[in-house]
Amino acid sequence: MITYRTAAVGALLGALPLFTALAAPPAQAHGAPTDPVSRTFACSPEGGGAARSAACRAARAAGDPEAADWDNLRIAGVAGKDRERIPDGKLCSGGLEAYRGLDLPRADWPATRLSPGADLTLTYRSTIPHTGTFELYLTKEGYDPTRPLTWADLEAKPFATAKDPALVDDAYHIEATLPANRTGRQLLYTIWRNTSTPDTYYSCSDVVLRAPAKGSSGAAPSSGAAAPPSQAATEPSRAAAPPSRATSDASAADEGNGNTTPVLLAGGVSVLVLGAGVAATVRRRRPSR
Repeated sequence: MITYRTAAVGALLGALPLFTALAAPPAQAHGAPTDPVSRTFACSPEGGGAARSAACRAARAAGDPEAADWDNLRIAGVAGKDRERIPDGKLCSGGLEAYRGLDLPRADWPATRLSPGADLTLTYRSTIPHTGTFELYLTKEGYDPTRPLTWADLEAKPFATAKDPALVDDAYHIEATLPANRTGRQLLYTIWRNTSTPDTYYSCSDVVLRAPAKGSSGAAPSSGAAAPPSQAATEPSRAAAPPSRATSDASAADEGNGNTTPVLLAGGVSVLVLGAGVAATVRRRRPSR
């Protein structure tokens, strides 16, 4: 008779709720920006320490507890009429009630530190290739993150676009140059208009733009900066992916109060860890003779 090691498997399955977004095909089939980190990715189970931030906890409390697909924020049939379809104050949720927590106006969302006028490679994670056009918008100087985001906060035209980029290593990589006339905490708004599907995807990435100090190499400060007292500890996990050049020290300064918000991106390697665990614990014994 064939037997299995069910105890170890049961323990592993008990931990599966932590990997809801990893296991759900819809979430993996679509995408969201991971660098600069979007609110959808930061607040997902893969967001590492960022997912435990006060802003992400508040977003989950305000949203639909059943909405687990944080990287599946899409609307069908928009046909380019974003400003008509999505109301002011609901740009980050796309007007979808289940994701309303992403619209919370607050200045402590996990953010990525960037330099004004610098080159940017936006990494948009996805696992199934689609054709379509990416549009990147940046909030205007004077943007107030403590007020609801409106269409008037964004420039009328995107500062960068990319049509049908290739999917490489499960991500699209959008090359752009940031506007030079922005400083402080801003928001990068990404619209992905599919042509292979009727869907349009919306993402909000919080960023802090600050020019490097004179005489510096332009690199961000070391990662020793402390998080605000209200934030949960954000020690990197073993499964965390190394930060990209845009997040170099995995932190971004809050220009309003001088604090820093760590951003730790736990990447797709979590899937490998989970798969390896299943392979290691589910072993078939040879039938006894």
